[in-house]
Parts: sequence; structure tokens; C-alpha cells
Amino acid sequence: MNQPPSEIQPVRQPLPPAESWLEGVPTPAQQKQDGYAVAALATSLPGMVPIALVLAGIALRRIKRTGGRGKRLAYGALLVSLCWVIATAVAVTLNLIGEHRAGIGRTVPISQVAVGRCFDADLDADALKLVRIADCAAPHTGEAYAKVSAALAGLSVAQTGTVATQQCAGAFVEFVGKPYERSELDMYYVVLENRDVADGNVLCLVGMPGTKLTGTMRGSQR
Repeated sequence: MNQPPSEIQPVRQPLPPAESWLEGVPTPAQQKQDGYAVAALATSLPGMVPIALVLAGIALRRIKRTGGRGKRLAYGALLVSLCWVIATAVAVTLNLIGEHRAGIGRTVPISQVAVGRCFDADLDADALKLVRIADCAAPHTGEAYAKVSAALAGLSVAQTGTVATQQCAGAFVEFVGKPYERSELDMYYVVLENRDVADGNVLCLVGMPGTKLTGTMRGSQR
């Protein structure tokens, strides 16, 4: 007896594994910018270089491992940090050059202190001959604020002191903004010449023994 033919069944290919369907499709982790890369760029902009470098290094390692996004941000953070390092190095170099030109740190005779220069010295010393030029922005002992002309020829030591004090006191109130008699600051003078000279023959100094000054005393009202 002949058996009837069976129904034709369609040939079905087996379904591929679910994982293969995702090939080439970014995962959520790959679509999102790496948080460390974002943080690295954010901290590099205000100049937080050490933190930015660490975060950028972590970000690049994570991105290499996971295939995430943010490599450009991490490299951008490294570039910004490099710019900060270069800018800082240039600023330090220029500052050192400026200090060298200004003679900061150099020891000179007090008579050679230029007007506007600050210095360090022992103002309580009986004879003050040498001082060290200082940065006015940093704590310092005193400041040369004026050169004045005084007629000193033929005067005694006491008379010279009186005339020099009077001349420096006049320049003091113009410089500090307060009369010397009412000021907490002390005033000193150095006679450069007994005769009159064009740019002044008495150097006027301001300071406060036992106390460091910070910044110029010009207009300080002290």
C-alpha cells in the first residue's frame, strides 16, 4: 500500500544567538561620555592640573577597556593641563628675571637704595650701612619713599638731623597720607651729600622696628 506523501515543511534556519544581534550596535555604556573624561576636562580649565592629569589617565584606561566615549575630552584635558604648565613656567621665569633686574635679594649700601625700593635690615641697629633689597609685596622691613633737597652745608650734626627730619616729614605726609606726628610708622633719613644736588641729597625711609610691612606704604594712611 502506497503511503501518501507528507506535507512539505519549510526549511527554517536556526535563530542566531541573541548576542550576535547586537554586533555593531553601541551599548549604553559605549554611548555615554566617560565621567572621568568629563571631570578631567572640567578640572583642567581652572588650572587644577594634578587632579586633571589623574582623572584623564583613569579615563583613558577605562575607555580602552570598555570602548566608551570621551577619549577626545581626556586628551583635551591633557592639552589644557600642558598649557597651564607652560604658562606657569613662563610666569615663574619672567618673575625671576624681573627680580634679578630689580636686584631683589641683593645686599647693597643703604645709600644705594632707590626710591620706591623696599628692603630688609635691622632698624634698631646703631649704624645701618647695608640692607637687602626685598620685594615690596612680601613682608619687608622698610621702604625708601623719597629723595629731598636740604641745605646742609656748614651745619652741625644736630642741625643736620633737624633739617633732614623736617624735609623728610614733608615728603612723608605726601607719601603715606598722614602727618608723621600722627603716624604709627617711623621715619629715617640718610644724608647722601652735604651739598645740594639736582635729585636730592637726603634719602627718606619709612619702617616700623620689630614689625614687617607688607605692600607699599604709599597712601596707606598708617
